[in-house]
Amino acid sequence: MEEIKTGGERVYDIAIIGGGPAGLTAGIYSARADMKTVMIESLSVMGQLTMTDDIENYPGVKKTGGFDLTSVMKDQAVSFGLACVSGTVDSLGRRQDGEHPVWQIKYGEEKIEALSVIIASGARPRKLGVPGEDKFSGMGISYCATCDGAFFRDKEIMVVGGGNTAIEEALFLTRFAKKVTVIHRRDRLRAAKIVEKRAFANDKMDFIWDSVIEEISGTDKVEKVRIKNVKTDVKRELLLDGVFIFTGWVPNTGFIGNAAELDEKGKIVTDEAMGTRRDGVFACGDCRKRPLNQVITACADGAIAAQSAQLYVEKLKGTAYE
Repeated sequence: MEEIKTGGERVYDIAIIGGGPAGLTAGIYSARADMKTVMIESLSVMGQLTMTDDIENYPGVKKTGGFDLTSVMKDQAVSFGLACVSGTVDSLGRRQDGEHPVWQIKYGEEKIEALSVIIASGARPRKLGVPGEDKFSGMGISYCATCDGAFFRDKEIMVVGGGNTAIEEALFLTRFAKKVTVIHRRDRLRAAKIVEKRAFANDKMDFIWDSVIEEISGTDKVEKVRIKNVKTDVKRELLLDGVFIFTGWVPNTGFIGNAAELDEKGKIVTDEAMGTRRDGVFACGDCRKRPLNQVITACADGAIAAQSAQLYVEKLKGTAYE
C-alpha cells in the first residue's frame, strides 16, 4: 500500500502505535477500508498477549496461545495491506500542512506522519518496587512465565499476585517447577472461579495469604525473599529459586505529551468512539481507561477506533459519504 505525500513528506491516512490485539484489529479494519495505514510496533516491549500461554475465552477459539493468536492477526492485517515498521515511539506532535493538520510520530531517528493516529500502545508489567527487584531482574526475577518458565525446571518459585494473569501463569509454571507458592496481599483470590478451582486442585501449588514481599536477596541470583503479613506485621524469610511478578500493568503512555488526556493512572481518556480530546487522535486497548482488559475488549476497541479514524480522515479529504 503506497503512502500519500503532503508537503514533501510521507503522510499516511492512519498511523497505529502498538502491535497488540487492539492495534492489529485497528490495522485490519483500516487497511481493509483502503486507508493508507502503517503500524509501529515495539520490539523492546513484549505485549501482554504474546506473554500469555493459554487463551480459552476468546469467542470461536476453544484454546490457543497468545503468540499464535498474535501471529494470525498480524498475517491477516498485512494481507489487507497494512504496512509495519519496528520502533519504540518517543513523541507525538502535530504540524499544520495547508488545510490538513498532520500528526508526527518520532521513534528513534525515524519519523512517520499521518492525518490520524490510533494509540494502541498497551501496558507493561507493574513492578513491586522492593529492594533487590531491579538487581535480580533476569537472574531469578521474571514478569513472563511463558518466556522464562523452562529455566526453573524442578525449582521452587514464588508467584506474586491474585488475579487471572497471576494464577493462570502460576498454573503454567507448575509444568516446570517443583513447587509454586502464590503470595497475595489479600485473603482470597481475584481470579475467575474456574481458574481458582484449578489452582486449588493442583498439588504443586501453595498459597500465602495477607502477605507481601519486602525484599528479594541473593548473591548472583535470587536465593530468598523476606515477606510480611499485612495484618499481623510478622516477618519471615523463605528460600527459593525465583520470583514471578504479576501485580498489574502500567499503561505505555509516557510519549503522549498533550496529544491526549490521561487519568490519574496514566490511562488515556476517550469517548465511546475511542476519540480523545484532540482531533484525529484515537486510543484503544489497555492503554485507555476502561473497566475490563481482555483480548476481546481490545479487539472491539480497535475496530471502533479504526472506524472513527476512517470517518475523520474522509471528512478531512472531503470524501465522506454524507
